[in-house]
Amino acid sequence: MKNNSGNNKLLMTLLNGRTFIVLVILMIYFSFAANNFMTVSSLLSVAKHVALYGILAVGMTYVIITGGIDLSVGSVAGLAGMLVGGFIQEGLTLKAFGVTVYFSVPMVVLITVLLGALMGALNGIIITKFKVAPFIATLGTMYIWRGFANIRSNGATYSSIAGYEGLGNQGIDFFGSNLGNTPIPCGVLILLIIAVCAGIVLRKTPFGWHVLAIGGNERASIFSGIKADRVKIWVYAFSGFCSAVVGIIATAQLMSGSPKTGESWEMNAIAASVLGGTSMAGGIGNIGGTIVGAFVIGVINDGMTMCGVTEFYQKVIRGIVIIIAVIIDQVQRNLQAKMALQARNESK
Repeated sequence: MKNNSGNNKLLMTLLNGRTFIVLVILMIYFSFAANNFMTVSSLLSVAKHVALYGILAVGMTYVIITGGIDLSVGSVAGLAGMLVGGFIQEGLTLKAFGVTVYFSVPMVVLITVLLGALMGALNGIIITKFKVAPFIATLGTMYIWRGFANIRSNGATYSSIAGYEGLGNQGIDFFGSNLGNTPIPCGVLILLIIAVCAGIVLRKTPFGWHVLAIGGNERASIFSGIKADRVKIWVYAFSGFCSAVVGIIATAQLMSGSPKTGESWEMNAIAASVLGGTSMAGGIGNIGGTIVGAFVIGVINDGMTMCGVTEFYQKVIRGIVIIIAVIIDQVQRNLQAKMALQARNESK
């Protein structure tokens, strides 16, 4: 019995650290499989992509912990990028007054993230007030936001978003560049700030405890006085906020606003979150694990590209990764239940 208990504890330790172990193995593999993978420029490129996936995944982690899903994050990012491009290149035309207003970059960013949070909150309202399943609700809004992204410019790309000195709307490139004289991308710093704040809120504040409680047992959380619907709306609003931030960063990196930005990125966000230990059943998750999961996804994507693997095969591999991650999560939950039962029997 003691031997089995020891084996179970060892297996649980390996399962808890599985994402980091996989990341190390992938780094070693691609360092041999791709000649330039371990160069500074390649690693910085990976970091830029990880920042995008990681920020999306942080918002997704909150959503999944509550027992939900948000398939609209990539579309929100795409629409956010088009809003940024349109505000800078064309301004906002007020037909009633016959004028066009050009906003400063800080104002463009503020408006965009607020609209992103509002789009996320709308998901939460549809889910909580109209009792629509999260999968269906966010699948619908995924198409709506992607449609609006194309409508914004009739499917065209905003390619002149450097701004104009006379209009005071220059500087969006800051979000896609490096920090000062360092090689560190601005997106990485933004990821760090959002991840640290989200991690503290999740583990150290009543709101975070409510998020975990709702995912663990929503009915019991409601009986304990938690306003589950309100918490969920805020969680989806946070996911929309994160998506808008990603749209801004991606647009700044490319210095163009494309309606295709963010396509299929919801899969990367889900994969990073689940790989990081967030349970699809809800109630379990941590931001640190999600960030490591984002690094795994970033390394896989960039590593396969450098090895010449086509996008078609990359999609197959990403799908396999998600399925394996969910299977391992279920194995871990079953093992935890078994160990808890064993501990109770031993204590009698």
